[in-house]
Amino acid sequence: MITNNSYAYSAKILIEVIRDIVYFPFWWYTRGLLMFAKKIFVFLQNEEKSLGLFVWIRNIFTPMYGQSDWQGALISIFIRIIQIVFRGIMMFLIVVLCFLVFLLWLFIPVFIVYELIFQITDFNFNWITEIFS
Repeated sequence: MITNNSYAYSAKILIEVIRDIVYFPFWWYTRGLLMFAKKIFVFLQNEEKSLGLFVWIRNIFTPMYGQSDWQGALISIFIRIIQIVFRGIMMFLIVVLCFLVFLLWLFIPVFIVYELIFQITDFNFNWITEIFS
């Protein structure tokens, strides 16, 4: 009884493993890619909120600390321009980094298959012939 069930379950598990291995590339480039792109988009939205770049841009002509004289407005505009430039550079670097991570996601399976083929074709079988000679 135990051997019959173990054979049946082993066959089912083997079929599931083979199905998962065959389905993996399709998932990676369809549903997995879409999920990853959504996560990157949410990450970029959160980073923009964290940096507050659009808040700084929206309030560029609003005087800081309630100072409505021309000196306060001039200093506020100057400081906000500096903040917008540095925060814009940071956001640009984050977007570039996310784009590179997205490209990495696309090329990881191709690189792994290439490396597997390279390792298999570069494998030296001389040790087998030395054992049997």
